[in-house]
Amino acid sequence: MSDNERMPVTSFMVPLGTQAPAFELPAVGGGRVSLDDLKGSPATLVIFLSNHCPYVRRIEHGIGAFAADYRDRVAVVAIGSNDVVNYPDDDAPHLAEQAQRAGFGFPYLLDETQEVAAAYRAACTPDFFLYDGELRLAYRGEFDDARPRNDAPVTGAALRAAADAVLAGGRPSGAQQPSLGCGIKWKPGNEPS
Repeated sequence: MSDNERMPVTSFMVPLGTQAPAFELPAVGGGRVSLDDLKGSPATLVIFLSNHCPYVRRIEHGIGAFAADYRDRVAVVAIGSNDVVNYPDDDAPHLAEQAQRAGFGFPYLLDETQEVAAAYRAACTPDFFLYDGELRLAYRGEFDDARPRNDAPVTGAALRAAADAVLAGGRPSGAQQPSLGCGIKWKPGNEPS
């Protein structure tokens, strides 16, 4: 059993209403994507993911289904921020394989400096940040109850409820459960304080 399975990490639960930090990062399929490219959508979802984490693997097809179901209403982008020197399964070619395997129809970006993960206060993979049309944080928390060691169905119920609330012009419930997963693999000296 890996350390990731023994010692899951939870989201930092960034304060609701926090403005989305700007970014411009290379995409695994080529080109660059910035936060400005996502503006104009009624909602924007920024997800910190990895290829090797069992928590992500358990729900990755559900993430692809969420993005497909909310296409044209929620702009979705995934960011891989892990140290690829020590975790080569999270390098660009492996993230591209994951995107194809899981049916990700959204950009998957590389945060090689880890500055974007630090700016968002991402703690784990998966870590979900849902913003309203003004790019203010409306939801940060779990996808659903599915975990590597349970039989809960992968539905995305928590994130779907939050997205539906934002799209209806409201606010998701304030009682949000943190996401749980593998800690982001920080390069030495990049660990959040």
